[in-house]
Amino acid sequence: MRIRSVVSALALVLGALFAPGFGVFSSATEAQAATKISHATATSMFSQVGITWSSSGGCSNRNNSTCTSFDQLNLATAQGAQTLKRATGCALNITGGTETGHASGTYSHWNGYKLDYGKNTCVTNYIKNTFTYIGLRGDGAPQYQSGSGNIYADEGNHWDVLYYNCGGC
Repeated sequence: MRIRSVVSALALVLGALFAPGFGVFSSATEAQAATKISHATATSMFSQVGITWSSSGGCSNRNNSTCTSFDQLNLATAQGAQTLKRATGCALNITGGTETGHASGTYSHWNGYKLDYGKNTCVTNYIKNTFTYIGLRGDGAPQYQSGSGNIYADEGNHWDVLYYNCGGC
């Protein structure tokens, strides 16, 4: 009976050490199960803090690359946008969400981890003066990392932001 107690205790300790997002051996970049939200929920969250959005096609169909969709966006990504808006006080316009047409991968637009923002001086100055420059991405885009681990890539005409978390919401 004593061995079973020791094994149970050991299992609990190991579970705590390696729990995604919580354990000592986890990191901000580990894939975790994400809460997905609808387009309507995301737009409501964005409206609450004054974030706007636009699409070249004037639509929100996730399967149309000219639309800007928030279907299947991670809740933490939407919260991260709210955090950025509150922290900067800048005008923030989302130009890319979960619609098709972006690069693939685990931490992709399609999987709900990324948003694109139109560039303006206020947002650019905030990112460059507040976050840490971490070098060039594989495609040559300069990258900046926030204290919470989220990554902001300057793609020339817009910011491509990877949200691992809500940015301190």
